[in-house]
Amino acid sequence: MKQFIYLAVLLLMVSCSSKTNHNLNSVLWVQTAAEYQANCYQAYHTAFIYVEAALADNRWTGALEQTNDFSDLPPAVIFDLDETVFDNSAYQAQLALDGSGFQLSSWDQWVRMRKAGSIAGAVDFINYAQNQGIEVIFITNRECKKRDNRSSPCPQESDTIENLNALGITGITGNNVLLKHEYIDWGSEKKSRREYIVEKYRVIMIFGDDLGDFIPGVKKEITPEKRKEMAAIFNAYWGTKWFIIPNPMYGSWRQVLKTPQCRHLQGFTEK
Repeated sequence: MKQFIYLAVLLLMVSCSSKTNHNLNSVLWVQTAAEYQANCYQAYHTAFIYVEAALADNRWTGALEQTNDFSDLPPAVIFDLDETVFDNSAYQAQLALDGSGFQLSSWDQWVRMRKAGSIAGAVDFINYAQNQGIEVIFITNRECKKRDNRSSPCPQESDTIENLNALGITGITGNNVLLKHEYIDWGSEKKSRREYIVEKYRVIMIFGDDLGDFIPGVKKEITPEKRKEMAAIFNAYWGTKWFIIPNPMYGSWRQVLKTPQCRHLQGFTEK
C-alpha cells in the first residue's frame, strides 16, 4: 500500500464512461472539501445537544430492536467504524490511483496497517460520551478472519483497537468491537449485533454512514425509492437519535442500483 496521496493532483473530468474511475470526484470531495468536514462536525456537534436529555429519559432509545424492558439498563452509543469514526479515504484514493476496485486482500492489508485517520468530530464526541459513563460500542463490517496458521482467529479486532488508540480513543476492549463473522450469525446485516447489544444496554444514539447502520433490510433486494421511503418513516430519529455521516465513496446506496449509475440520472427537458 503506497502512502496517503491526495487526489487533487489527478483532477480529471469525470463522466459516465467505463474508462474513467467513477469514484474520483467522491474521494476528492471527502479528502479536500471543507463542506464534507463541516457535515461531519455538524452531525457530531448536534449529538452533543441531545445527550443530557437521552440520559435523563429512561424511555429514550435509538435502536429499533430495543423492544425489551430497557429502562434500567446502562446507556450506550453504537457507532459504525469505517467512514463514521475512521477515515479510510487514503485506501479509496489508492484504488483510484491504481485503477483498481475493492478487494478483500487489499482492504485487509489496509486494516493491518492501522493508519486510518479520524472523521471530524468523532474522537471528541466519543471521549465525551465515555466521560459521561456511556458505553461506546462499535459495530463494524470489518471481517473477522485468520490471516495465516500462526495468526489469532480475529487479528482485525486488535488492529482496529490499536488504530482507535492511536486516534486518542482509549479504554476499548474486544467487548466494545463487534466484527462481521465474529460469531456465525453476525453477517453484513447488523440487525443481529444490535439485538445482542440491546439485551445489555439502552442504546441512546446510533452513528453511521449507511442506512443499514440504523434500519435492517435496506442493503439488497430493495429499490432506491423504497429506501427513501424508509428513511422518511423515521424522520424524527435523524438528528436526535440517529446521526449519519456522508459517504459518497461506497455503500449500500450503490449496491441497490444494480445497473450503471448513469441510468439513474435524472436530467430535465425543455417544454
